Amino acid sequence: MAEVAEHPPEVDAPRPPRRSRRRVLVGLAATVVVAVGAGVGAVAAVGSGEGAPDAAQAFRGATDEVVKGDLASSTSTSGTLRFADARTIQSARGGVVTEVPTPGAVVTLGSRLYAVDNEPVFLLRGGVPAWRDFASGMDKGPDVQELEESLRDLGFFTKEPDQEFSWFTTDAIQKWQKANGLEVTGKLPLGSVLFAAGDLRIGTVTAHVGDRTGQGADLFATTTTTRIVDATLKLANQQLAVVGAKVGLNLPGGTRTAGTISSVGTPTEKPGSGDQKETVIPVVVTLDDPAAAGSLQEASVTVSVPSAKRENVLSVPVGALLAITPEQFGVEVVEADGTTRKVPVTTGLFAGGRVEVSGDGVAAGQRVVVPKR
Repeated sequence: MAEVAEHPPEVDAPRPPRRSRRRVLVGLAATVVVAVGAGVGAVAAVGSGEGAPDAAQAFRGATDEVVKGDLASSTSTSGTLRFADARTIQSARGGVVTEVPTPGAVVTLGSRLYAVDNEPVFLLRGGVPAWRDFASGMDKGPDVQELEESLRDLGFFTKEPDQEFSWFTTDAIQKWQKANGLEVTGKLPLGSVLFAAGDLRIGTVTAHVGDRTGQGADLFATTTTTRIVDATLKLANQQLAVVGAKVGLNLPGGTRTAGTISSVGTPTEKPGSGDQKETVIPVVVTLDDPAAAGSLQEASVTVSVPSAKRENVLSVPVGALLAITPEQFGVEVVEADGTTRKVPVTTGLFAGGRVEVSGDGVAAGQRVVVPKR
């Protein structure tokens, strides 16, 4: 027993308290958690690092510019280019046709149009048709004034034209007759002159030299030398049919020019699809630059009628739009460092392949991403 007392059991030797061991375990557990977290963080870093170089690289795809300016939309319709004011010239007297004009020729002020029984008919300028003989003592009238105006333009009438047939009128007629190798009478019988608003272009000639003709018989077709475009607009677009409105014209061969609506007709029915009829508004367009039509006599053209306009707005190509959400459009802006960001925008007018946009993050001069063509 005493021996046992002198040598205490090993179990009574000092040991670390259990509390300290729990702290060690907790510490190890925390280390494991940190290590695991660090491992997860490392994996995440590696995973995100794989995409990081792409995001940092400068965008090298196709871009276009945000432009500030006017934007206009238009409605297109087909039209026909032709010479204006087609009419058929009829014989003023009966007899044998002794002279006819050449198809395609242009007859100017004071020139011969045709002849019956070798009596020529001359072209003068005016809007009132000749309906009576011109001679001293006739009543006043607008036809007298346009006769004097024509003789003045030809260099034979020296006074101010008016509606009175005076001695000066007789004198001018005599000088004009002498200059044209005619019998000098100072009179112009009905049928010796034809009044028109301008020069006449000869179309199809139906009469031939030697034909016997009667008063009022058709001789040949004419038009003016002015070319116009006949077109129609759908009834739903009738608000666009306004005299004086500017339009675009696409002519054969790719020529583009401008025109002006010079007249608007009343609603007219024309054949539609199947047995149905369509109501349209006829319009006539005058070319702003007649020379743009070149030598075209008749041709199909496309007429672009402006339908809406926005002034001083921002616009981008339609292809630059993208859907940020089902309810929100946006564009992808390319930053100065080459990175991109999506910017929400509000859209407005669509026209000519572009669209009006507005929003806090979009400004003129920015580059936006567009699909590659």
